[in-house]
Amino acid sequence: MSVSTAATTLVYVVRNQARVRGDDIAFEFEGRVTRFADFDRKTDQVANALQALGIAPGERIAYLGKNSDIYFELLVGAMKAKIVMAPVNWRLAGPEVAFIVEDCKAPALFVGPEFIGLVRSIRAQLPSVRHIITTEGGTGEWQDFTAWRDAQSTDAPHIEIGPQDVALQLYTSGTTGKPKGAMLSHANFLNLVNSGNAEERPDWNKWTTDDVSLIAMPIFHIGGSGWGLLGLYHGAKGVIAREFDPTRILDYFEQSGITKLFMVPAAMQFVVRLPRARQVDFSRLKYMLYGASPIPAALLKECIDVFKCGFVQMYGMTETTGTIVALPPEDHVEGLERMRSAGKPLPGVEVAILDPDGNRLPPRTVGEIATRSGSNMVGYWNLPDATARTLDRDGWLRTGDAGYLDEDGYVYIHDRIKDMIISGGENIYPAEVESALCDHPDIAEAAVIGIPDDKWGEAVKAVVVLKLGRTATETDIINFLRARIAGYKTPKSIDFIDALPRNPSGKILRRSLRAPYWSGKDRQVN
Repeated sequence: MSVSTAATTLVYVVRNQARVRGDDIAFEFEGRVTRFADFDRKTDQVANALQALGIAPGERIAYLGKNSDIYFELLVGAMKAKIVMAPVNWRLAGPEVAFIVEDCKAPALFVGPEFIGLVRSIRAQLPSVRHIITTEGGTGEWQDFTAWRDAQSTDAPHIEIGPQDVALQLYTSGTTGKPKGAMLSHANFLNLVNSGNAEERPDWNKWTTDDVSLIAMPIFHIGGSGWGLLGLYHGAKGVIAREFDPTRILDYFEQSGITKLFMVPAAMQFVVRLPRARQVDFSRLKYMLYGASPIPAALLKECIDVFKCGFVQMYGMTETTGTIVALPPEDHVEGLERMRSAGKPLPGVEVAILDPDGNRLPPRTVGEIATRSGSNMVGYWNLPDATARTLDRDGWLRTGDAGYLDEDGYVYIHDRIKDMIISGGENIYPAEVESALCDHPDIAEAAVIGIPDDKWGEAVKAVVVLKLGRTATETDIINFLRARIAGYKTPKSIDFIDALPRNPSGKILRRSLRAPYWSGKDRQVN
């Protein structure tokens, strides 16, 4: 049962599901089952526990851990106390984790068992953190989550929550080298599910209480947290995978009867290439939704043959609270031009193609994709200038993607205006990697580009100019970076050249560095 359109906050959604479906399962995680009534009660306790720590409405808390039912308790409990959750990408290196936790000034940090050692190593770099709580025990010096939560009353906190209040802060890679906290409100999340006539929605976008949703993507992405909240809204059982493991994903299909899930193309490839995938019964699977990067036609065909369900391509970004454009199953027809598109805007979403001056362009003319809807973010945390560059006063959000619309309103992605690389569904900005590269004592200057990669979609390549007389090797540089930035950002290969190509004003000509690798491709994203 979906919640009525009267829902104005996610807190209302949770309370309503507890009232009408209290005995049904909300989440299942590694043998632990949480029913809707239990979830409502536990999240009240979390809200009271956060208040008992002295955390005020509007403050942030940080979570460094893998997917867990506890994360969703913290997320919704924080909402009930008008406190904002900021999950941290656990793939990041220590200095990157410390930056995010300090950027959001989190007085409390919740830590999964795998990252206790990491937090110990960066504790001195976290002056804002007053409380560290471990989600699954594992240490004597910090309090355990369950004991911390259960010491509190189950009474509902008396705090008024509004639709425009920020519900979640997700960090995105930064064009200037530092991540930015995208603030997403209750209204942002509820806009798309409340838009349009529910009866007229396509089948792929309808949910029933019999649906079983797999939360397989990491919760520090909108494809993890957002997907989990979507299932909660519709009253579907959410099966939570601690992390993406292709073998375990097949287990979930067999053991839990998954009917819907979201995955990035690189993850789909890992699953479908397992020999066992040909033996698994996927008969309960209705729809596989995918996105975050383009999918090779051959991989999509293989997935359609193996999974035998409806496929829906999704296009969106953190700043749009996830999906704003979708390509439905009926357009997944080999040879159809629309198969190359990202799909059509969802109800309540406007999409326009703009030139550099903000003028609308006609069909089949490439420009920057811009979008306007109630799901566009509130803004970037404490970054008014960056917010103004992305969101204009009329509510149009510039995506940084280059593309065009056809005569029927289908969106085609052609390139990226901003220098972003997407590898395995993770966004990587060259500026982040170049900043780390230039800390190396032997490097004079560096440029980072994305090149096509069959496994990850795109791979990170560095082009480096060494200081005169220095002799650093590819291995030296890669090992140097691994201690400073996340593994997925670290270049897979390094080219050494005498000088970087630049235009007359001194700007690095990244496109000339990329050109040999993208020659012959009809779009400059992979």
